[in-house]
Amino acid sequence: MNTLTRETRDGDRAQTEQFIAPAASVTDSADGYTLEIEMPGVKKDGLDISFENNELTIIGRRSLPTVEGTLIHHESRPENFRRRFELDPSIDADKISARIDQGLVTLALPKAEHVKPRKITVG
Repeated sequence: MNTLTRETRDGDRAQTEQFIAPAASVTDSADGYTLEIEMPGVKKDGLDISFENNELTIIGRRSLPTVEGTLIHHESRPENFRRRFELDPSIDADKISARIDQGLVTLALPKAEHVKPRKITVG
């Protein structure tokens, strides 16, 4: 299992936050890349995406539903998700966009204009 652990401090009490690396796929097109990451149970307000020093970090936190009554069997895991990607400098970081739909996070990573293929006309 690919689990990362980060310790955070909350007042006087230390707590450990568990992360697992979710499945991801990348597709390439002439205009840019599309990055899809599976984060089941994560909603928009639980998503944190940051970009710093050519590193894209995606964190998804999910809240498990409260159970009323006696829990007999439970297979959902309490860990949250985290993936980091080093981005190529040819990506226009100012134009990165993201959306989430039913636990699938999709990021558009557009290529900078100077690296896109272009046709040169003969005069």
